[in-house]
Formats: sequence, C-alpha cells, structure tokens
Amino acid sequence: MTSLAPARPAVRHDVGTFVFACMDADTLGGIQRVTHTVAQGLTGRGYDVHVIGLHRATDPFGYVEDPAYRRHVIHRTPQGPVRRIARRLGDRRLRALLERIGPAHLVMTSPGVVSRALHLLPPGLTTIGHYHGSYEHARGTWHLGAIRRNWSRLDQAVFLSPGDAGLFATHALLPNTWSIPNPLPGWPPTTAALEAPRVLGVGRLEGVKRFDRLITAFALASRTVAEPWELHLVGDGDELPRLREHARAERVADRVVFRGRVPASAMAAEYLGGSVLGLSSQHEGFPLVVGEAASYGVPSVAFDLSGGVRSMVLPGRTGTLVPPGDVAEFAAALAALMASAGERRRLGAAARAHAASFRLESVLDGWEALLAHLAR
Repeated sequence: MTSLAPARPAVRHDVGTFVFACMDADTLGGIQRVTHTVAQGLTGRGYDVHVIGLHRATDPFGYVEDPAYRRHVIHRTPQGPVRRIARRLGDRRLRALLERIGPAHLVMTSPGVVSRALHLLPPGLTTIGHYHGSYEHARGTWHLGAIRRNWSRLDQAVFLSPGDAGLFATHALLPNTWSIPNPLPGWPPTTAALEAPRVLGVGRLEGVKRFDRLITAFALASRTVAEPWELHLVGDGDELPRLREHARAERVADRVVFRGRVPASAMAAEYLGGSVLGLSSQHEGFPLVVGEAASYGVPSVAFDLSGGVRSMVLPGRTGTLVPPGDVAEFAAALAALMASAGERRRLGAAARAHAASFRLESVLDGWEALLAHLAR
C-alpha cells in the first residue's frame, strides 16, 4: 500500500466533487488501482472524492494506506448474477447515495457501470465514462457495442491514449472523446543497476496475461546467451499449476521463479532487482507495469497491443515492440537485451525520462484540464 496524498485535507467546495463508480472497487486489478490512486490524488488537491463499488470484493486489496476519500459499497455480495429484488434495492441505494452526495463529476469506470447506472442518475451530475481497455480489445468483445449505444449520451468519454480516443471517435461515432493516461502510483528516487540476469513478468497469473508465451520466449532467448538468466513472475492466480508445468516442458523450470503475490510496498525491490520487463498479454489498455518498470529505469519488451502500450514503449528508444503473438520475435528482442547491458542502460534511461509524463501530478493536471473543458 502507498500513501499518495496528505490524509484528509480540507475540502475546497469551490473545486467540486468527484465520484468514481466501479463494478468492484477493491479487488486486485488495474481499474481499481488507478481509481484509488487518482481518488487519493484529487483529495490532495482539495476535491471531495467518493469511490463506489457496486459489489463487494471477495478478496479486498488495500491500495492506499490512509484513504482521504470516502468509500461506499452498494451490494454486499460479490460481482455476479443478482436477483431481481436485490437489483432493485441496489438501484435505490445507488440513486439515494448519489442524491446525498449532490452535484458531482461522476466517473463510471467501465461499460458495465455505465449500462447499470445511466438510467438511475439524479440531476446535477456531469457524466464521464472512463474506459480502461484499448480499442483493439473492445472491438472483440461486447464493450464496443455498449460504448456505441451509451457513451455518446455522456458528457465525456475518456480513453487512455490519443490513438485510442481517435479510434473510438471514428468507429464508435463518439463526438465527446478525450484522453488521459493512467498514473504511476509513485516515483522512485533510485533506479535499477540492470546488471542482474533477471527478466521480470508482473501481473495476475491468469490466461489473458499469457505468461506461457513469456516462458517460451524466455526459454528460446536463454539458449542464445551465455549467462544463466532467470525469469521472475510476480503475482498469483489460477494459472500457477499450468505455468509450472509449461516451464518444465520448456526445460527452464529451474530458472523460472514464481514469486507469488507481492505487496505494493515491496515492489520496489522487485523492479530494482530486474533488468528487463516482458509484457506478453493477450490484450492491454495502459499497462501500469510497463510504466512502473520504466520509472526504475528498466526497459520493456512488449507485444504491440494498443495505443496505451505504444504511448509508453517507443520502439528503439524506450524499449522494443513486437507484433502481437509473435513469440519468436519476442524471444529475439529479449535475447538482444539479455546480451547487452549497454543497450539495457540506453533504453532504460530513456524509458525513465519518458515515464515522467505519467507521474501522478501530471495525470491529475489532465483531469483538471478535462473539467476546464467541460466547464466551457
């Protein structure tokens, strides 16, 4: 957990109120992490901030050590099918809560939240949809249809990069797009030495992260470099047994280290001990792990998945992008960095300099610029 702003500053009512609504606000995940980081940051600037979870988290994760914003849960049951009576009661609680809060900027953090809440909203709310995925991902799911149906009715539709905002404007016919990147939760004073023979993979061990591809790429790359490198996978999840077996099949079981779930307060040591980050996901919107690694001066090899990834990994400047799913090309890019400490340092230094634009204060400036735009 991290403390991101002074605890409970005096609220400046002249700047207004923010309400962030999530399907589940406290599960370990990217949407939740960004929501709590931005919420705490905005309280530090004097806003009255509320975070609403429509459902209770099964395994809550504490993102902020001493939250200065207020938190609410509508349903006491985890996300999933809801009976009709419970749904009606939840709708009433949500509307009553929003009425008590009063005029506010309501940020709905997913298409599901927009679909659920749009017909319940009392007057006085500025409505903002905040999509945490990429256009590439949305078009392969129900998200794009939901965004087409509902998001033109919002005051603003916020995406993670100018590229994604442009694609949604064109293909979802949205007249109200805006882009704000996700913020880094902190800024380290020191950087990695990039000398340890260690590749990092960070994230939940679930199918969408495709750590099996990273293991295969690491195995291929390891055969081309003399030094005995290790792959450290930081995170837990249901894929752990399958990934262990996959590492054995690739004959690198002795060099793939499963670190398990590491608390946020201990992640600095993980990044400082790494030399390259591998992002092998099936899809990503704006992967914070790439920005976090960059803030420690660690360059990344990533699949070219989205505008958010492309905004962070500048090919040949801050890291390497390879075509999505091309494991052989990914392995070659890993091998090149594993073989050259000089190239790691060159890319890592540029990655850290570039990542400064994603520091929390810069992202909060972006949210305030959006408010100024809406006020015109």
